[in-house]
Amino acid sequence: MKIVEITNVDFSLRQFLLPLMRAARDRGHEVIGACADGKLLEIPRAEGFRVIALPLERRVSPLSHWRAFRAVVALFRAEKPDLVHAHMPISGFLARMAAWWAGVPRIAYTCHGFWFNYAGNPPRQLIGFLMEWLAGRITNVFLTVSDEEAGDARRLWINRRAVSVRNGRDPSVFHPDPEARARIRAALGVPEDRVVVVAVSRLVRHKGYPELAAAMRDVPDAELWVVGNRLESDRGDDMEALLREAGLGDRLRLLGYRTDVAAILAAADIFVLPSHFEGLPMSVIEAMLTGLPVVATDIRGPREQVVPGVTGLIVPPREAPPLAGALRRLTADPALRAAMGEAGRTRALDLYVEEKVVIRTLDLLGL
Repeated sequence: MKIVEITNVDFSLRQFLLPLMRAARDRGHEVIGACADGKLLEIPRAEGFRVIALPLERRVSPLSHWRAFRAVVALFRAEKPDLVHAHMPISGFLARMAAWWAGVPRIAYTCHGFWFNYAGNPPRQLIGFLMEWLAGRITNVFLTVSDEEAGDARRLWINRRAVSVRNGRDPSVFHPDPEARARIRAALGVPEDRVVVVAVSRLVRHKGYPELAAAMRDVPDAELWVVGNRLESDRGDDMEALLREAGLGDRLRLLGYRTDVAAILAAADIFVLPSHFEGLPMSVIEAMLTGLPVVATDIRGPREQVVPGVTGLIVPPREAPPLAGALRRLTADPALRAAMGEAGRTRALDLYVEEKVVIRTLDLLGL
């Protein structure tokens, strides 16, 4: 069977699609990747995958989306895939409509977060709902990464057969690692007894960096490591500048994009993700597998990953004082950190192992 896995940008293909592409190829299928061009596509191409660059845009631009739609239709007509598996809101909508227009026999979609669940922008919410509702009519297999959003899809008649497959990471990569902890701390000049709070995400506002910067001013006994950068397609305020101006001094380390995230997590003590909106964040899964307690916000995705008081703490989104309180509580209590981290790793091994998630996804796709 010939399959096209299509998403918005190279980061998404590398982070979310590549394990699925590998597994589908291992089952004997021909797998083609497609997304906007980017340097991270060197990784799947080095593994022998054909990855086609398309003029996809993450921003709302009708003219750009029309050009992208035509390019995707042309791709499907040229390749004649048996299955198109689309991801992300805009690319997922365009790919499904193009697949229907080009006569692709089977169309699948994985929702990584519904636009209409992002609070604060009613026009965007309405457009997002209409896009999902329309494309849901022609989607043969409708998957979500969040249990709650699978329920939304069924309840709102977007697709009555929506199923959650979750997200997963490899526990052989993400796990407690004393050697890595010692090595990373030595390289950064951080004493073993200093409490480190780590955040891993793109440097964009909706990841909660304004609240995190304010909260950390009230957590004087810990330092903050931030791993990640902005994508070229990201827009909005410069979160790196905001963090640098937060007054944290040498308690702030901006580590940028790293390929050794597993080691960085193993060297930290607390993981934080104060997002305003998520699907089912991979970074939370990585932290849980590494044995870190997680502080996250009460939004779709994280609130089904984190068991409050057991594997971490849940705080209201967009509010710095509760976030500071949760971080202070964990900073002051190493025994609580250890207990929550152990419980989180057990939960992640049960629910969020990459191999299990990939097998379930392939089976639901009929592969």
